[in-house]
Amino acid sequence: MTRFLVTYHNLPYPDLERVAGDRRDFRAWAEKALGAAMVDFGAPLFVVGQLAQGAPGAQMEVDGYSIVEARSASEVRALLEDHPFLALGATIQINECLEV
Repeated sequence: MTRFLVTYHNLPYPDLERVAGDRRDFRAWAEKALGAAMVDFGAPLFVVGQLAQGAPGAQMEVDGYSIVEARSASEVRALLEDHPFLALGATIQINECLEV
Protein backbone atom coordinates (compact mmCIF):
# COMPACT_ATOMS: atom_id res chain seq x y z
CA MET A 1 0.00 0.00 0.00
CA THR A 2 1.13 3.51 -0.78
CA ARG A 3 0.71 6.47 1.54
CA PHE A 4 -0.62 9.77 0.24
CA LEU A 5 -0.35 13.16 1.89
CA VAL A 6 -3.67 14.94 1.42
CA THR A 7 -3.59 18.70 1.93
CA TYR A 8 -6.58 20.99 2.19
CA HIS A 9 -6.60 24.49 0.70
CA ASN A 10 -9.10 27.38 0.60
CA LEU A 11 -11.18 26.20 3.56
CA PRO A 12 -13.42 28.87 5.06
CA TYR A 13 -12.37 29.53 8.66
CA PRO A 14 -14.82 32.11 9.99
CA ASP A 15 -14.43 30.98 13.62
CA LEU A 16 -13.06 28.13 15.72
CA GLU A 17 -16.56 26.82 16.49
CA ARG A 18 -17.15 26.34 12.74
CA VAL A 19 -13.76 24.60 12.39
CA ALA A 20 -14.65 22.19 15.22
CA GLY A 21 -17.98 21.33 13.56
CA ASP A 22 -16.36 20.80 10.16
CA ARG A 23 -13.74 18.52 11.77
CA ARG A 24 -16.47 16.44 13.45
CA ASP A 25 -18.27 16.07 10.11
CA PHE A 26 -14.99 15.13 8.42
CA ARG A 27 -14.11 12.52 11.07
CA ALA A 28 -17.57 10.91 10.84
CA TRP A 29 -17.33 10.81 7.02
CA ALA A 30 -13.76 9.43 7.09
CA GLU A 31 -14.60 6.64 9.54
CA LYS A 32 -17.46 5.53 7.29
CA ALA A 33 -15.98 6.16 3.82
CA LEU A 34 -12.28 5.47 4.38
CA GLY A 35 -12.06 3.15 7.38
CA ALA A 36 -8.55 1.72 7.74
CA ALA A 37 -7.31 3.65 4.69
CA MET A 38 -7.17 6.76 6.92
CA VAL A 39 -3.73 6.43 8.51
CA ASP A 40 -3.67 9.87 10.17
CA PHE A 41 -6.64 12.24 10.42
CA GLY A 42 -4.13 15.07 10.54
CA ALA A 43 -4.88 18.53 11.86
CA PRO A 44 -5.67 22.08 10.84
CA LEU A 45 -2.56 24.11 9.99
CA PHE A 46 -1.72 27.81 10.26
CA VAL A 47 1.39 29.45 8.77
CA VAL A 48 3.66 30.91 11.45
CA GLY A 49 6.70 31.73 9.29
CA GLN A 50 9.21 30.58 6.70
CA LEU A 51 12.94 29.84 6.63
CA ALA A 52 15.17 30.18 3.58
CA GLN A 53 18.70 31.03 2.56
CA GLY A 54 18.02 34.17 0.55
CA ALA A 55 14.54 35.18 -0.56
CA PRO A 56 11.87 32.67 0.51
CA GLY A 57 9.55 31.07 -2.04
CA ALA A 58 5.96 32.19 -2.33
CA GLN A 59 4.03 31.33 0.80
CA MET A 60 1.34 28.70 0.21
CA GLU A 61 -1.56 28.46 2.60
CA VAL A 62 -2.21 24.87 3.67
CA ASP A 63 -5.29 24.70 5.87
CA GLY A 64 -4.82 21.11 7.03
CA TYR A 65 -3.60 17.64 6.14
CA SER A 66 -4.38 13.92 6.38
CA ILE A 67 -2.50 10.77 5.42
CA VAL A 68 -4.39 8.09 3.48
CA GLU A 69 -3.25 4.65 2.28
CA ALA A 70 -4.36 3.26 -1.06
CA ARG A 71 -3.11 0.98 -3.84
CA SER A 72 -2.87 3.79 -6.41
CA ALA A 73 -3.40 7.48 -7.05
CA SER A 74 -6.64 6.69 -8.87
CA GLU A 75 -7.90 4.69 -5.88
CA VAL A 76 -7.17 7.50 -3.42
CA ARG A 77 -8.91 9.99 -5.76
CA ALA A 78 -11.98 7.72 -5.83
CA LEU A 79 -11.93 7.44 -2.02
CA LEU A 80 -11.84 11.23 -1.65
CA GLU A 81 -14.28 12.26 -4.39
CA ASP A 82 -17.15 12.89 -1.93
CA HIS A 83 -14.98 14.43 0.81
CA PRO A 84 -17.14 16.88 2.82
CA PHE A 85 -14.53 19.67 2.56
CA LEU A 86 -15.20 19.83 -1.21
CA ALA A 87 -18.75 21.00 -0.46
CA LEU A 88 -17.22 23.83 1.60
CA GLY A 89 -15.34 25.09 -1.47
CA ALA A 90 -11.97 23.63 -0.51
CA THR A 91 -9.38 22.29 -2.90
CA ILE A 92 -7.85 18.92 -2.02
CA GLN A 93 -4.30 18.19 -3.17
CA ILE A 94 -2.99 14.62 -3.19
CA ASN A 95 0.75 13.92 -2.97
CA GLU A 96 2.26 10.44 -3.08
CA CYS A 97 4.73 9.76 -0.25
CA LEU A 98 7.75 8.20 -1.96
CA GLU A 99 10.00 5.60 -0.37
CA VAL A 100 13.61 6.79 -0.47
